[in-house]
Amino acid sequence: MSAKFELKKAKDGQFHFNLLAGNSQVILTSEMYKAKDSALGGIESVRKNSQREGAFEIKQSSNEKHYFVLKATNGQVVGQSQMYSSLAACKGGIESVQKNAPSAPLDDQTV
Repeated sequence: MSAKFELKKAKDGQFHFNLLAGNSQVILTSEMYKAKDSALGGIESVRKNSQREGAFEIKQSSNEKHYFVLKATNGQVVGQSQMYSSLAACKGGIESVQKNAPSAPLDDQTV
């Protein structure tokens, strides 16, 4: 299976998406969007910003696990990773987003 964006509708009517790697693991999760068009715009932002130098920021949680956020040019976070047990694994997650996001097809599960 190849990587893909999954667009979903939450119980409260808001939209969100995940970028899944070829092994179906979630490598990036979006915020919640009130409108489907906004969520689709978020996917385009991930595709574009995943290739931009300096768009990823690695952070460390209070339990010392690493994760990353992907920021748009305006500084807004457009996606966040899962928690990783090591910095190397976190960097591998970033590489996976950079590799997969630009060409990942959309799996619209809202229709």
